[in-house]
Amino acid sequence: MTPKPLALFVKHDGASSRSLVTCQYKCGNACAHEVPNTSPGEYFGDIVAAMSRRRLFQGSAAVVLAVGAGGLLAACGDDKATEAANPGTGVGTGFDAVTPNKEDALVVPTDYEQGVVIRWGDPVLPDAPKFDFANQTAAAQAKQFGFNNDFAALLPIEGKQHEYLLVVNHEYTTEPFMFLGYNPDAPTREQFEIAIAAHGLSVVQVNGEADSGKLSPVLGRYNRRITGTTEFKVTGPAAGSDLLKTSTDPSGARVLGTFNNCSGGVTPWGTVLSGEENFNQYFAGVLVDPVAQQRGKRYGLGHPGAGQGEMPRRWETFDKRFDVAQEPNESNRFGYVIEVDPWDPASTPVKHSALGRFKHESANIYVTDDGTVVAYSGDDERFEYMYKFISAKKIQSGNTAASRKANMTILDEGTLYVAKLTGDHPEQIDGTGKSPSDKGFTGKGQWLPILQTGADGKGKSLVDGMTAEEVAVFTRLAGDKVGATKMDRPEDFEPNPKTGKVYVALTNNSNRGTEGKPGVDEANPRNQNKNGQVLELVDDHKGTAFTWSLLLVCGDPKTADTYFSGFDKTKVSPISCPDNLAFDPHGNLWIATDGNALKSNDGLFSVVLEGERRGETKQFLTVPLGAETCGPVVTEERVLVCVQHPGEVDGANADKPASHWPDGGTSQPRPSVVAVWKGKGGRIGV
Repeated sequence: MTPKPLALFVKHDGASSRSLVTCQYKCGNACAHEVPNTSPGEYFGDIVAAMSRRRLFQGSAAVVLAVGAGGLLAACGDDKATEAANPGTGVGTGFDAVTPNKEDALVVPTDYEQGVVIRWGDPVLPDAPKFDFANQTAAAQAKQFGFNNDFAALLPIEGKQHEYLLVVNHEYTTEPFMFLGYNPDAPTREQFEIAIAAHGLSVVQVNGEADSGKLSPVLGRYNRRITGTTEFKVTGPAAGSDLLKTSTDPSGARVLGTFNNCSGGVTPWGTVLSGEENFNQYFAGVLVDPVAQQRGKRYGLGHPGAGQGEMPRRWETFDKRFDVAQEPNESNRFGYVIEVDPWDPASTPVKHSALGRFKHESANIYVTDDGTVVAYSGDDERFEYMYKFISAKKIQSGNTAASRKANMTILDEGTLYVAKLTGDHPEQIDGTGKSPSDKGFTGKGQWLPILQTGADGKGKSLVDGMTAEEVAVFTRLAGDKVGATKMDRPEDFEPNPKTGKVYVALTNNSNRGTEGKPGVDEANPRNQNKNGQVLELVDDHKGTAFTWSLLLVCGDPKTADTYFSGFDKTKVSPISCPDNLAFDPHGNLWIATDGNALKSNDGLFSVVLEGERRGETKQFLTVPLGAETCGPVVTEERVLVCVQHPGEVDGANADKPASHWPDGGTSQPRPSVVAVWKGKGGRIGV
């Protein structure tokens, strides 16, 4: 049949380099629709005086365990090299920066090598068939590596040298690039079931080589596929709530599947966290109840007009749970932080409602000196909020099945907070991005409590006019009520395992300062912000106070509206749209970008955080044409990146591929995990 052109209902805003098809299938064209947050909010100028009267703590607790994508790995390997490193000298960033480009290749520095670890469709389970692009089936996909890999974790197998578990989530599917002759107006049931199976997570054993960073997948006993039909257990205040009950699950505590898993984190007890992000785009229909309709509108679904290009997959055609008119509570069962035990393939993964429901980019853990666990998470949409959860329980030591089981309940008991920020120089912020002082953009902040969850899983609302169940399920409304600060798409949160400082990627916000939308403030200092910034917090982790500064105001260093912590801007790489964050064993920050607005492919960058080179930013690699850089893991031996949606450029599809990465020739592009290492067994960045 002749392929039907993809129906594109809205015009792209043009700031990001993302293609129209990526915007439609990844986030439901979020940037082209009205901002869901229409609350009046509270702006910096209104609260400067009040905040100045409060005592704000600048000290940070000593680090016992603090892990993100790279933190746990730094703690588990390369100890001698880590101890010998001298933070602040740029150790770990000693490579020649890659030049911005538009190549259909993964470009790495001179003297570095690369190899694909695993691709979409490669076997994960022992009885998985060989991938056949033209004849893919749902049964095959359920046993194969999923589509559009995002977050990656690399967990050493205890007692096994060079053997690891690779845990990867699969954010979304782009059906026009998965099926020849795809008709978006009439997908088939088989295509629907393939797409469901291509979501979720993959757990794959991988083996390394001595003196090389290469990794090869193994059909090991831990291997597992989690898909859109895997059963999850709900914990916390939303579990059993009437807000989560459906015709197929009257208990309100068992959910099938996880969707739009974006970034994630590794816990100190060896499990993996992942955030359910743009879940709204999977649900069609109009919510009938007026209260439910208002709540749904706050999350971008279930209201008149919500369907303008937001639900391209038409899953509601095959399963009524994706039609909010028939199952109004099904969408309330998504938007949580999930936790998976990769060491037990038979375990039931969990959705933690005590951490709130919103478009979680991820959740990442910091453990204080007394064993208190703190989880940080951002709500990835324009003008949304930053959150943290402080556990009431202490971490149990050890890496046994019993300790993991006990520690997997830590995120079910504690207090959830949302952030309010003030700037030190509000009168100097004019929307141009110009630094207000020689010390840059600085300010203070407070964590406002909104939900407390007890040992029995029952919650107590700390927000007037809302029940605990409502705060857990409609967390955005709680943030609105307490006057949280509206940020420019807070995505990945990562605590630095060496210093305890916390870093936040604020990707962009082209609506900032436009007519009828919130104006600038010191943490979000540019109107029509297309390049984003990186926030640095010095947090009283167990407390409610923090100070903050902007580490980077991203963009072209030749322009006046960029800032690199005072570092010489003639010696940095251009960087745009920070998304995922990680740390190397030396304490340097690494940033993966998504939607580069500087007319170059996305990439991975290192940033020095301490010493006279603080702010030095260097591009380590670029991903292929149309792709996004995701899931960075950085160790002494290798860098791992997930290359998401390669070849997704306007006008392309499976019938007219614009990329042939990674296999070359006339092959179809395939999302893949790639390892990069220094030749001759050298150390990354040294």
